[in-house]
Amino acid sequence: MSFFGKLKSKLFKSSSRLEEGLDSIVQDGGSAEPDRSPPVGPDVTPPVNPVPVPPQEQPTPRPPEVPQRDDPAPDIRPSPAPDPGPRVPPPQEPAPQPVSRPTRAPAEVSRPDPQRPKTPPQETPPQEIPDKSGSTGGVLGRLFRRGDGAPVMRRTLDDDMLEQIEELLISADMGVETALRVTANMAEGRMGRKVSTREIKEILAAEVARIMESVARPMPLYPTRPQVVLVVGVNGSGKTTTIGKLASQFRAAGKSVVIAAGDTFRAAAVEQLQVWGDRAGVPVLTAPEGSDPASLAFDAMTKAQADGADLLLIDTAGRLQNRADLMEELSKIVRVIRKKDPDAPHNTLLVLDATTGQNALRQVETFQKLADVTGLVMTKLDGTAKGGVLVALADRFGLPIHAIGVGEQIDDLQAFDPEEFAAALTGLDA
Repeated sequence: MSFFGKLKSKLFKSSSRLEEGLDSIVQDGGSAEPDRSPPVGPDVTPPVNPVPVPPQEQPTPRPPEVPQRDDPAPDIRPSPAPDPGPRVPPPQEPAPQPVSRPTRAPAEVSRPDPQRPKTPPQETPPQEIPDKSGSTGGVLGRLFRRGDGAPVMRRTLDDDMLEQIEELLISADMGVETALRVTANMAEGRMGRKVSTREIKEILAAEVARIMESVARPMPLYPTRPQVVLVVGVNGSGKTTTIGKLASQFRAAGKSVVIAAGDTFRAAAVEQLQVWGDRAGVPVLTAPEGSDPASLAFDAMTKAQADGADLLLIDTAGRLQNRADLMEELSKIVRVIRKKDPDAPHNTLLVLDATTGQNALRQVETFQKLADVTGLVMTKLDGTAKGGVLVALADRFGLPIHAIGVGEQIDDLQAFDPEEFAAALTGLDA
């Protein structure tokens, strides 16, 4: 299954909420009208002569009527030339004259080449038998025709409808400011027009993709060795799993990777990283439980430099953004590793749990001040009906979104694609 298919199936909570909400909005105050949307398949209203006549079968103008005899004279008209252009009679052969007898004997007429196939009798080009509706689209046209003119619910896009859409987007955790901006852009040039549920979904998906396009960027790689990647986030956001998946993917891309298990307060975090390290073939540096994580980060940089590693991924303990002491500890890690490299960390990834909703906005604000966040990774999009928070983050902060996760498997963390995300969020096809 492609990642889009998996993303769409995993985002069913979000897409179902939006789809059901939009359908309810259109039905509320809408009316059933014939489907005027263009057909999806090849069913197009045919012209008067739907079957074109090949050039070699173009009907030639008939000469004037020759009086019929009891013994009809042989047909001595020359065979039509294959050239589809305007016909010019040969200069040595004058046009037939309306006389009762042929002006020349059959022997004097240039005979057709015996090797050339005889021209079949001219017949009326075959026409498709129209169906009961009067269309000549054919079987394929009837198969691919969308709805066959079946009634579709449509509603006039007005202020009342926009207000309902705005409330729906807010309930999907898109945020008040972002929801207002999205609905305003959706209404531009469309007020007073009757729209269906699918048309509204297409408009919404296009607007979401437009907002997300500027933030969809992969994590940059630098020639510095090692490139230090600090991974931060609150408790349970999925940092450890994300580090394991990133290490496995970078290792598969031919990069040498070292992991530092900087969460020295939770023994399970170290064990979990070691499992991922064994799976990816990546060494994991650990320290005794309760050790100073800043000291471990410094030692890990020294080891990575000695080994010539391309990437050093440093895990950190989960911490709430309202715990000043824990946030200060994170600042200490940054200060210590900058003693080895003033530019470190080269990437600071903030891992966010999509199920936290609008709380993710406050997390970004706090971590950005203390750790200079350079990019986001959104996890657990499969466990929430509020995937719109990712749109709010992009609209408010503009931080690069490097990857999104929709499960626990290794391929469930992929680069962020704005169009695929917008289509999956609104329930559209890719």
